[in-house]
Amino acid sequence: MALDQSFVGRTYPPTAPYEVGREKIREFAEAVGEANPVYTDPEAAKAFGHSDVIAPPTFVFSITFRAAGQVIEDPQLGLDYSRVVHGDQKFAYSRPVRAGDRLTVTSTIEAIKSLAGNDILDIRGEVHDEAGEHVVTAWTKLVARAAEEA
Repeated sequence: MALDQSFVGRTYPPTAPYEVGREKIREFAEAVGEANPVYTDPEAAKAFGHSDVIAPPTFVFSITFRAAGQVIEDPQLGLDYSRVVHGDQKFAYSRPVRAGDRLTVTSTIEAIKSLAGNDILDIRGEVHDEAGEHVVTAWTKLVARAAEEA
């Protein structure tokens, strides 16, 4: 069943603040093979002009995808998550994510398309710090594969 086109433009409430920790950044950097010391060493980060360690660019996916759960779990949208694959991801930063940031995400459905029986859902996540300043915009593309015919 095709997703409801009237959901395009729907914005969900901001998430509760997520506090970015040094250890979470370090763990993520190690998991993705990032050896740059600005991700693990506060002094190295300061030498590059940052107030603390910064997160690798894809770190924010863990926060924005959790926020997209509001969209995914919306029963009125009708998304069958058992058929979903991750299609694409991109980011546009105003500044790096830093240890100590308290970030909220507001998710908006940007587009719903149907292609060869598959539903394609584009979700934009606007990430702001506790002062309300924009940090990053993340776009997530999800593809709900067409149901197999019996």
